[in-house]
Amino acid sequence: MKKALVLGATGGIGYALVRELVERGVEVVAFSRGKEKLYALYQNESKVYIFSGDALVEKDVLEAADGVDVIFHAVSFPYQEWKDKHPLCIEIIVRAAEIQRTKIALVDNIYAYGKQSKIEVTEDTKKEPHTKKGKIRLAMENKLKRSNVPWLIVHMPDLYGPNAENTLLHETLKNVVLNKSANFVGNIRVAREFIFTLDGAKAMVKLASLEDTYNQNWNIPSAHPITGQEIIEILRNELGYKKSISSVSKTMIRFIGIFQPFMREMVEMMYLTEDPVILSGKKYEAKIGPVQQTPYKEGIKNTLNWMKEKI
Repeated sequence: MKKALVLGATGGIGYALVRELVERGVEVVAFSRGKEKLYALYQNESKVYIFSGDALVEKDVLEAADGVDVIFHAVSFPYQEWKDKHPLCIEIIVRAAEIQRTKIALVDNIYAYGKQSKIEVTEDTKKEPHTKKGKIRLAMENKLKRSNVPWLIVHMPDLYGPNAENTLLHETLKNVVLNKSANFVGNIRVAREFIFTLDGAKAMVKLASLEDTYNQNWNIPSAHPITGQEIIEILRNELGYKKSISSVSKTMIRFIGIFQPFMREMVEMMYLTEDPVILSGKKYEAKIGPVQQTPYKEGIKNTLNWMKEKI
């Protein structure tokens, strides 16, 4: 892989992908609608070409994909816009890849797996999503599988890391960095996975760099499941945070959703805070080796330091 296009380059995982690709000597087209943020993130990167465009406009994606080996699809939309925008976006990306004769690497979450009783979910686990958003993600996956382009689908748990602002853990950390009282979304006693974006990006780029990893699904787990209580202990003991942290329940999210469209759409995903999907990384380990797993203590410190620099 000599040149790659990262769609959604100003998001958390998109930013991490650009960083990892550049570190490996790959030329990158960093694509996003936010021109100012693109320049703020990448104007000093000699291997990054900034492309301000709309992933819902075919000519923009087609132009940006000219000459690239892989298109990384890391575009995200607000929950309330998923139904209209995600299907159109994946159609446009597939058409662009077919015309430009390139590959697609899709950053995916765990929604398509639905509720799972297994301790660790493998790539062979049957996907039976019961939520609207899970069904949309599965439809995106199936669209790729029906296409004529080589595809790679990488499932990751909830993200956190530098520039990863639209995440559940960011809801906690954004007030921690300001030394204000914070919220933790979900049951603080349930162990869930949060993957450091730079770890996820490193694993994904390794997969995308090989030829025999395509036309397959891959799971990338976090360092280990962790409870909200354990995260709070890290914030208290390692960082000296002393303000209160409140647990935000499904009932509270539902109430807030009366007034806020995003929170209304968040309600159906709250099952993951009670019955989390835990990913198995055995397939990746057998092919590539151990997944880089930044300890939560280190990852949270790095994330907060990045946030402090931006204040």
